[in-house]
Amino acid sequence: MNTSHTLVPAARQRAYSGQAHSYDRDTGAFQPYRRQLVEALPLDRGQVVLDVGCGTGLCCGLLRDKVGPRGGVVGIEESPQMAAVACERIALEGWRNVTVVQSPAEDARITPAADAALFCAVHDILQSPSALRNVLARLRPGAWVAAGGGKWAGPALMGMNLLTSLLHAPYVGSFSGFSRPWRHLEQLVEDVQIREMGFGSGYIMTGRVPGPAPSR
Repeated sequence: MNTSHTLVPAARQRAYSGQAHSYDRDTGAFQPYRRQLVEALPLDRGQVVLDVGCGTGLCCGLLRDKVGPRGGVVGIEESPQMAAVACERIALEGWRNVTVVQSPAEDARITPAADAALFCAVHDILQSPSALRNVLARLRPGAWVAAGGGKWAGPALMGMNLLTSLLHAPYVGSFSGFSRPWRHLEQLVEDVQIREMGFGSGYIMTGRVPGPAPSR
């Protein structure tokens, strides 16, 4: 898969922009999985967390519950349509400590440094080393990251993989790397732990940015 600045963001926008207003309904069944992924991310009250590829903001409230009113959630979303829906959600809920940066992950500028990052169902971003390097550069040393989404199950489960492809096709620009979606991220972090779910059709990965862990 080509991971240049010019081609990858355009592919991701095409994968998501048309589904902005139906995304919540179409993926509502996966909200318990989003909750499990957020729960796997070590966060303390008062911290700031990046929601990378936040889409319509379905993880924002879950993250806000963990960091509390004195913490902060910063969504990064390159699709203007998805970002607009997320902003509508934030305004409706009155989340004053949740914001959205409308930008490709490769170019997002976040200051000050954040304490953690979430990558929920953002396969194409995970296949872009430049996006990952940029996001991790916005984190404090020792910050935790969590990533999760769909993946290919073992070759014996062809029927499940067919269903997986149908479920994820509207939101994936390329299935390159879908057997091990975390392959690039695991090279940039330490203390990596991976848990497969759904008979191998999903995963949760956690890791930590190199450096001393923030005081908790």
